[in-house]
Amino acid sequence: MIKVQVEPFDVGEEIAGLTSGNTAIGGVVSFVGTVREMSGDAAINSMTLEHYPGMTEQALAKIEDQANKRWPLEASLIIHRYGKLLPGEGIVLVITASAHRKAAFEACEFLMDWLKTKAPFWKLEENDAGGTWVDAREEDTAATLKWAVEDTD
Repeated sequence: MIKVQVEPFDVGEEIAGLTSGNTAIGGVVSFVGTVREMSGDAAINSMTLEHYPGMTEQALAKIEDQANKRWPLEASLIIHRYGKLLPGEGIVLVITASAHRKAAFEACEFLMDWLKTKAPFWKLEENDAGGTWVDAREEDTAATLKWAVEDTD
């Protein structure tokens, strides 16, 4: 399931909604990415995320589909926020659920590695000196290599 939204998310509510009634689930893994207060040596006042509606959801659905093909998931969820966010606020939530923990852990890591480098969001970090557009870091790009993911663009 894919959600691209402005509104904050509640992790507990999302897990409960995703797993409700599915007793085949033996493990649930979640990851929450938040806005940091610092970027390098500069304090961040806010981060603005932009995207193209329709295109973003389609790209996220493709990588979620790959995760479901690679691992025996009972359920999965990606929520990515957009708009102006403040330090400490949640940006992204990924939840994976499987009969066994290993599949849930690996699928969650796979989804986050991909989201950090390929998801079509543009991030503007704003501080007292102005704003800077953020690109994927080299270590994030390197992390995706272990998954041998075909480009979903």
